[in-house]
Amino acid sequence: MRRALIAAVLSAALLSTGAAAAVPAAADPIPDGPGRGFVPAFIGGPATPKPLAGRPVPANPHQGPVGTSSMHADSHASDTYPFPGPLGRDPEVLNEAKGGGLPGLCSTVTFARRTGLIVAQCTRGQNFVLRLIDPKTLKDLTTYDLPPRPSTVQAVFSLSLDKVLTDTSGGAYYYLDPQDRAVLADSAFHLRRFAHEKGPDGAWRFRVTDDWDLSGHLPHDCATWTNPWPKGECDPITSVGPDWDGLIWWVTRNGRVGTVDPDSGTVRMTRLQGESIQNSFATSENGVSIVSDHALYQMRADENGTPEVIWREAYDRGSGRKPGQIDQGSGTTPTFFGDGYVAITDNADDRMHVIVRRRDDGRLVCRIPVFGSGQSATDNSLVGYGNSLFVENNYGYRNFFELPPGGSSVGGVSRVDVKPGGGGCETVWTSEERSPSTVPKVSVPAGLLYLYTKEPRNDFIDAWYLTAVDVHTGRTVYKVLTGPGKWFDNNWAPITLGPDGTAYVGVIGGLVAVRDRE
Repeated sequence: MRRALIAAVLSAALLSTGAAAAVPAAADPIPDGPGRGFVPAFIGGPATPKPLAGRPVPANPHQGPVGTSSMHADSHASDTYPFPGPLGRDPEVLNEAKGGGLPGLCSTVTFARRTGLIVAQCTRGQNFVLRLIDPKTLKDLTTYDLPPRPSTVQAVFSLSLDKVLTDTSGGAYYYLDPQDRAVLADSAFHLRRFAHEKGPDGAWRFRVTDDWDLSGHLPHDCATWTNPWPKGECDPITSVGPDWDGLIWWVTRNGRVGTVDPDSGTVRMTRLQGESIQNSFATSENGVSIVSDHALYQMRADENGTPEVIWREAYDRGSGRKPGQIDQGSGTTPTFFGDGYVAITDNADDRMHVIVRRRDDGRLVCRIPVFGSGQSATDNSLVGYGNSLFVENNYGYRNFFELPPGGSSVGGVSRVDVKPGGGGCETVWTSEERSPSTVPKVSVPAGLLYLYTKEPRNDFIDAWYLTAVDVHTGRTVYKVLTGPGKWFDNNWAPITLGPDGTAYVGVIGGLVAVRDRE
């Protein structure tokens, strides 16, 4: 009975098995679950902008403009935007099912400067797919299928949904370069650059401009449909990003760290022995910050392009994986912020800590506990700007399938500031909002922190809201209902703010946009 139940779950709920599911075609809106008429469509009132203090995030010369070019907004992984998000002024909600008859969650949404179009990485069937999307209508202009992930095969043959839902490889952590090209490492161990352009027939298309095959440098005996139990090692690429000298860095699940020189194609690599990497990384003017499941690293390429460790600082990884994280280790991509700081969270057993270090020498600035005893975990990046950090509590959320109807996470969001002069940190406020699994974002000029929230309900209605919180006080300003039901669960996808003030959220059913009418 248990095997039959798991098989049914995989066929009905796994995002990439290709099984039939009762959802609309790609051009249709995401279907509501029960309860829309029983929950408010809007709570609160319009926001009055009050900017967050701090110096602007510097632009990496080898990445697109700040706020438009990666999952975490910029190469510092600040998760902040230099333009306003929605202020709650007569907001409208637009959504479009992107799955082509299947669930189609979009993990990363970026914005091309020259064309004004969205470039997004999403799921469709057993593949990841690049999508070129009209930001006003959310309709596809063209798509490009990426290779399926080995974890899909592992999930089906092991009857474990967790195999897919804890896999961060395959292309979600990509970036746009200054020419609006998507630089992405796929599950076939190819690092490629994709331009988007109009063809001779006037139709949009993606075109591969560069292709670096890394399979000769990485173990790639990976599960396939014809060989589901390979004997060798499979080490997929987790994330790619440029340093400030133009090298393209990449990291793998099993702790390999490498670079590609885009001019010569030269590949260099090192390895963090006995450690794994599930998160992305941050780059600044003076180095690259990488977090493994054991330690925080500051690295730099030597004269040959080989990554070398400047400093390494271990953190408390706890005694096991918590509900609310995908592995035993820090759930955060490192964040550069303020006056030369870098921050992560640990995975300590009783209470998770925000850890801030000096990026030049790794010296500890603070290690401050957040949230309740035995109920703290995060698998989303910290938001960092000025001397402020914002951290979200994901404890209790594992994935969209295991979240019961009407259920939610433990919740909580805190602002932590570095004290003047770097003499420790303090918690400024804690909100009780429950944002189960999104990457939160901040609009600096609006002074708003955006969450994707869901309150527990005894009537089993799953009501999902884009929620704006005042960064200065922690007060909830407004909440906009995006939709009720499982299709509106974001399942770890981020909020993304567009240059026109729209907030986008990837959800199980596709893509949701919230924008002001006024």
